[in-house]
Amino acid sequence: MLPQVIIIGRPNVGKSTLFNRLVGKRLALVDDQPGVTRDRRIGEAHLLGLDFAIVDTAGWEDDDPESLPGRMRAQTEAALVGARVALFVIDARAGLTPLDEEIARWLRSSKVPVILVANKAEGRAGEQGILESYALGLGDPIALSAEHGEGMGDLFEALLPHFAREEADDYEAEPEWDELTGPLKLAIVGRPNAGKSTLINRMLGQDRLLTGPEAGITRDSIAVDWEWTDPKTDEVRHVRLIDTAGMRKKARVTEKLERLAVADARHAIDFAEVVVLLLDATQGLEHQDLKIASMVLEEGRALMIAINKWDVAEGPSALFNGIRAALDDGLAQVRGVPLIAVSARTGKGVDQLLSAAFELREAWSKRVSTGALNRWFDQALEANPPPAPGGKRIKLRYITQAKTRPPGFVLFGTRLDLLPESYRRYLINGIRRELGFDAVPIRLNLRSAKNPFDKD
Repeated sequence: MLPQVIIIGRPNVGKSTLFNRLVGKRLALVDDQPGVTRDRRIGEAHLLGLDFAIVDTAGWEDDDPESLPGRMRAQTEAALVGARVALFVIDARAGLTPLDEEIARWLRSSKVPVILVANKAEGRAGEQGILESYALGLGDPIALSAEHGEGMGDLFEALLPHFAREEADDYEAEPEWDELTGPLKLAIVGRPNAGKSTLINRMLGQDRLLTGPEAGITRDSIAVDWEWTDPKTDEVRHVRLIDTAGMRKKARVTEKLERLAVADARHAIDFAEVVVLLLDATQGLEHQDLKIASMVLEEGRALMIAINKWDVAEGPSALFNGIRAALDDGLAQVRGVPLIAVSARTGKGVDQLLSAAFELREAWSKRVSTGALNRWFDQALEANPPPAPGGKRIKLRYITQAKTRPPGFVLFGTRLDLLPESYRRYLINGIRRELGFDAVPIRLNLRSAKNPFDKD
């Protein structure tokens, strides 16, 4: 189960607006009149890769316990039990009220950590309310505007320590059941007539897919569930093989049916974990192959390259080395993409391809604990400190892994808008090289905390 974060506050401070912002859709009713929300509403929240269950509650009112507002307050009190953290929302424009102070006293008496959120803080109308909120004794307020999405990076930074503690690290180190033990979703893509369907038929040991010398036979993306026995361990591994239509240069695609087939192939890539780009050894590496590879990496999928028809390749050693060099040059964003020679006709290299695909999925799903990540980060900064363009020091504070599949990291600091792209690549290459992410695509987002009192 996802850890729960509960939103608490008096009526009409923007709790449901914040709830909708975090779940990414208008699930909770929102209106200017107070008291719209009555029951607890739970949704799946996603904030910069941080996933949790968010609980919207009724506005806290000081009424008879038997009255409707009183029963609504009891629902809010019950919701606090078992929560990982509470977001106490106040209206920065209205300033503190006696009811805010009463809620704060109740929250201070609980064992649940509290993050003070000063909502409606866009512009400068909420500055006075933000200053007043320090009197609640709940630490520094997070100034944000749930309606406009401002301050969400600061909210993420405040939430993160409650998810990055030791028990959370232990929990996150174990991927969900279906991430590494479920079927490997393996899509085969490439130009027409590269042998995609023939390769899948060889894996299955039957003519499951229609093949032939004509290019473009496959139109729909076909998924086939299959069990592969690893010859090294005799372990049975589950695979979902996805055959796709051949992708030609966009200028050559003129028929509507082919356009739909290519769009379906792109859609299949979105749902794959590992994508095999199949090349034709008799034709070598072409520009269209690099475009397909770049598209796969942009979608965040794990990529590997297989050279088919190896049994009829001329000068195989020179061909392999030439393709390797061209890939490293043409796919500069990810060096060392796995390259394997196969033959759909003879079965050569099929087991090696599948073994590498499972290893690649493991790297793609890998999560590094916050402690280990920041130990590497400190060493990287010591070995190569960030530059100071124009004499202005760029301060890098810390880094965290926000998500997996593909691995995504968030770097916090100041003046990050001045950080050169070359230094960003230095960090990404270090993460990949030193922390075991191999040749999978990595996302690195930069976050500078904004000071709501900064007049600049």
